[in-house]
Amino acid sequence: MKLSYLWRGLPGHPLHPPLTDATIGTYTFATFAAFLDVTGISNGTAAHGWWIALLFGLFTTTFTALTGFIDWLSIESGTPLKRTATTHMITMLAATVFFGLAALFGHDDWKAGNVSAGEFILTVVGFGLLTLGGTFGGSIVYVHGMRVLNLIDEPAQKALSPLPHEEKEQAEG
Repeated sequence: MKLSYLWRGLPGHPLHPPLTDATIGTYTFATFAAFLDVTGISNGTAAHGWWIALLFGLFTTTFTALTGFIDWLSIESGTPLKRTATTHMITMLAATVFFGLAALFGHDDWKAGNVSAGEFILTVVGFGLLTLGGTFGGSIVYVHGMRVLNLIDEPAQKALSPLPHEEKEQAEG
């Protein structure tokens, strides 16, 4: 078994994409909770959930960004794929900065059980960048085909198995 499997994932089962699900889901919840508080639909509880979700999102971002960066390092320079991946990375880093600022400046709001307009705007801008960056990330897989094995006739049991086997390792190259 290759040592790179620890930080890149197995052939057909890369680490970065499933980590993005946790990060995007957490930031989506944070944005929704902030909206509930700002509009008055929920008071206090939504603000607490917003700030805790931002912190958890920043935590998961660490692993998501590291695995994405490791994948980015493997892309050939000067290619359309590298340009798309670089744009994805920059956009996602910018989103992280906005979510981080919202969490930093929102600590007092969290204690007071209230999301202020400034922190709400930071959260919404972060979410907009997250959505844009996710679109670029989707292009990396669905347009450029990065880390896609394309084993159409692979039996379901072998396709679902995370254990590497010869066909998957050859397809990954």
